[in-house]
Amino acid sequence: MEESEKLSRIIESRMKLKARFEEKMKLTPSVADDAPKGSGKTNRHGMPSIPIGQTATVKWPVLDLGYQPNIPLDRWRLTIDGAVENPVRLTWKDFLALPQTKDVSDFHCVTTWSKLDMHWKGVSLLDLAALVHPKETATHMMCYGYDTYTTNISLEEALKPDVLLVHTYDGQPLPIEHGGPVRMITPQLYAWKGSKWIKRIEFLTENKLGFWEDRGYSNTAYPWRNDRYSD
Repeated sequence: MEESEKLSRIIESRMKLKARFEEKMKLTPSVADDAPKGSGKTNRHGMPSIPIGQTATVKWPVLDLGYQPNIPLDRWRLTIDGAVENPVRLTWKDFLALPQTKDVSDFHCVTTWSKLDMHWKGVSLLDLAALVHPKETATHMMCYGYDTYTTNISLEEALKPDVLLVHTYDGQPLPIEHGGPVRMITPQLYAWKGSKWIKRIEFLTENKLGFWEDRGYSNTAYPWRNDRYSD
């Protein structure tokens, strides 16, 4: 009964969050841009599958800060705090007990390659947000990795249904070199917005710069506008 009630609370909170950010999501460039730049077939959001300046690849290149932390599952923790009503610290068991989402989406790296139709399984960021109840004043998130990486993202982007914290790729545990045991994916933004080896999500009441944003990368990171660097 307790698990059933927990799921019901998550679903109720999820619907409230969707309603709260629905209009902003509809206006984001990866959904509403009437002149997106790119080529190839149209994706599920109405954008060209290959954004401007990108080349499709079958390989999955490895990019990191020069350090690939190996976190045993019994020591892995995910903290979600900041401007929320119910901060949590999840164990691996807690994380897997949450609703699990499967999705197929594309991965666009700012270094000009795109890998299409990637099969994922994980927990929706929307469901994690529903668990902690962001305050009305929350506008952004900062994500932190076990490798000291940080990246920022607005809530209207973070709460989209295809933004996941994934633990499985192509039916197998997410490899360490790609951010396993858990990384965040942001299919409608450049991939640096999804922290590898994620350990903390902090809800913010104002925007702050993450690792690459502080070094001249774009705050918004829209692939179909070639939005790679800050002005």
